[in-house]
Amino acid sequence: MIFDVMAVGPLSVNCLILGCGETREGVVVDPGGDVERIVQAVRRHGLAIRYVINTHGHFDHVGGNRQAVAVFGAPLLIHQADAPMLDRVADVGRMYGIPCENSPPADDFLVDGMEIEFGAYRMKVLHTPGHTPGGCCLYLAQESKVITGDTLFADSIGRTDLPGGSHDQLLESIRSKLFTLPDDVAAYPGHGPETSIGHEKRHNPYF
Repeated sequence: MIFDVMAVGPLSVNCLILGCGETREGVVVDPGGDVERIVQAVRRHGLAIRYVINTHGHFDHVGGNRQAVAVFGAPLLIHQADAPMLDRVADVGRMYGIPCENSPPADDFLVDGMEIEFGAYRMKVLHTPGHTPGGCCLYLAQESKVITGDTLFADSIGRTDLPGGSHDQLLESIRSKLFTLPDDVAAYPGHGPETSIGHEKRHNPYF
């Protein structure tokens, strides 16, 4: 499996490029910025992007949506609860002094339990509200990997002081959706280094 992680945009969001080495179908997760670099990586791997996916709707994760969707010609997926954020990206970025483009609307919605297919691989959507109402993680059981967005970080959790955030809900999402995965599953957060489910269950100070 092709699994390429690169930090993009002014807030160093982890954008993930996943692909099937046989069919060359792939997906791009959280194109937060630096879309030219993302495009170069996709072309280097020889992938045809089937979906552009947002783990949640915050501006730093969706800031490159418009350019990515235009280049790849792929449908955009996000949870319906976070879809209203997509047309407020420029306004929110301006509050942080970061120029951003509004995202195009979603073409379809992520739903808890749905499976996204690309080539020989399937990725299960885990709805994990708390950081945002529509926050989602993406579980690749075949590869023992989970993309956690801003739900779970190495030795930390997502902030819950922004509109729509809930500390109690986030902890419950992590306990019920992530800490029930096998301990050896590698976790890839929306910012910072990778970790593992087992490490976070044993060492995350929020639990």
